[in-house]
Amino acid sequence: MRATLMYGAGDVRVEHVPDSVITLPTDALVRITASCICGSDLWPYGSMKPEDGPARMGHEFIGIVEDIGPEVTTLNRGDLVVAPFAISDNTCQFCREGLHTSCTNPQAGFWPDDGGQAEAVRVPLADGTLVKLPVEADSALMPSLLTLSDVSGTGYHAAVSGGVNPRTRVTVIGDGAVGLLAVLAAKRLGAEQTILMGRHQVRTDLGREFGATDVVSARGEEGIEAVRELTGGHGTHVVLEAVGTMPAYQQALGVVRPGGVISRVGVPQYEDAPIGFGSLFRHNIRLTGGPAPVRAYIEELMPDILDGTIEPGKVFDATTGLDGVPAGYQDMADRKSLKVLIKP
Repeated sequence: MRATLMYGAGDVRVEHVPDSVITLPTDALVRITASCICGSDLWPYGSMKPEDGPARMGHEFIGIVEDIGPEVTTLNRGDLVVAPFAISDNTCQFCREGLHTSCTNPQAGFWPDDGGQAEAVRVPLADGTLVKLPVEADSALMPSLLTLSDVSGTGYHAAVSGGVNPRTRVTVIGDGAVGLLAVLAAKRLGAEQTILMGRHQVRTDLGREFGATDVVSARGEEGIEAVRELTGGHGTHVVLEAVGTMPAYQQALGVVRPGGVISRVGVPQYEDAPIGFGSLFRHNIRLTGGPAPVRAYIEELMPDILDGTIEPGKVFDATTGLDGVPAGYQDMADRKSLKVLIKP
């Protein structure tokens, strides 16, 4: 079978690898019908050292169950399923509390040797990880349903963790797929005002379609001042930070109001952040967020996709087969594409 491997920064290849097979009784083998490239994949694409590769890539996919281990009880061959980006048993204490990314099962975690940018994948803890989809594999809803594997749930996690409600004003930092779907989530939760901070007009136009009431293209102090002008000088109750860099975090500090919340879901590219008296403590600002337990949100968000209330699949602006994946990475890195859909 063919799969995507990253050998180092800027070096992505599609190669023949050994077929994925059932190895544990709780596994499922899934033939992938749709996957994609994630914005978080661009971090190693820009920085991976050759000695750290090759690494199988891809953590977002939909597919058809081809085989199941003898202990799998909720799935059957032929089921169409979506996979969240974290493996979990959906039964441990943390999973029951909706924190699947902290599952205590020894097999839990993020995608291991297999990856979703491939023709097939072995799924550990299949009963807990995979969610059946009530549509056919050729459904026009497939791009939107694919976002349930990561970006829809991640944007929603940012908004839920930040406490967005009809009484809140929200700033979203970042016009990538997660930032845009954080805008959509803020609208779904009834935000009074949603300010999108982004510089790419095609993306911010989609952000307006998703529910942004205002767009601020400036960055740094100029961008902070623009947000404060839009909010009577106070800033917003909630800031959804969907980038992960220190400048984005500092921008969040600049636009959050006293008593507000910064909710981070962009994968942090730093270890240290200013969290002392003069930044968070002085004005009772809370810091939340983290890797989204998207498994907890799939059943909640899916009905809105199925009935057409939301169309998160609009974040996909390019489609390719496996052969086009290396170019897809480069296009996303160059900001020529927002998010690339892969159909093996």
